[in-house]
Amino acid sequence: MSFLACWLQVTLKARLRRIASGLTPLAVLEQFAAVQMIDVHLTTTDGREIVMARHTQPEQDLQLLLDQLKLTLPEQGPPKIQARQPPPEAVAKGPRL
Repeated sequence: MSFLACWLQVTLKARLRRIASGLTPLAVLEQFAAVQMIDVHLTTTDGREIVMARHTQPEQDLQLLLDQLKLTLPEQGPPKIQARQPPPEAVAKGPRL
């Protein structure tokens, strides 16, 4: 894990040196922390659940920094539909015979 952290800092520092020498890797990572991932759960009328993983849109200054670093956020994925879940007490009792 520490190798990856070190690699990220060195790579980010090298990229920043070319575009914004005044920024530190820590300052950039603090700006990246503003982007949040959330799972949106919606229940349908037939009891199924639609789950959509979403990230917040970056503010204008962060988007500018992402563009200068030639980085992009991942695409918003398609929603996933999950089957109806049985109530917990039905699972605990088991099937009726």
